[in-house]
Amino acid sequence: MRAVAARVTEARVTVGGEVVGAIGEPGLLVLVGVAAEDTAEQARTMARKLHELRVLRDERSCADAGAPLLLVSQFTLYGDTRKGRRPSWTKAAKGEVAEVLFDTVVAELRARGARVETGRFGAMMAVHSVNDGPFTVLVEV
Repeated sequence: MRAVAARVTEARVTVGGEVVGAIGEPGLLVLVGVAAEDTAEQARTMARKLHELRVLRDERSCADAGAPLLLVSQFTLYGDTRKGRRPSWTKAAKGEVAEVLFDTVVAELRARGARVETGRFGAMMAVHSVNDGPFTVLVEV
């Protein structure tokens, strides 16, 4: 499982012009990719890492600051571009598997007391964000 976590001052996701998830204060915008071999345990570990990642101002985490997270599923994080000009998606989990594990990350974050917003799984989404820094990291479990 991998995620791209960006520190933002605000972010939102729209589907068909409708806002489906938004954070209007400093927090993290997290793009989450699920690999075919990922497990529920990895999803729980990802949630913990994202919640406790000390990348906000003054080396604080979302857990420390009570900062929100906006999670967006993104299977393209597992696109392999090493050969040719067309990415291969063979490492990405199938939708029905990825959705369950993405939902596990969200549920685990909420169980930890995190404020979590999401995009809409499988939808064509427009992601708008104001990066802070910019500060962006790749998180893998």
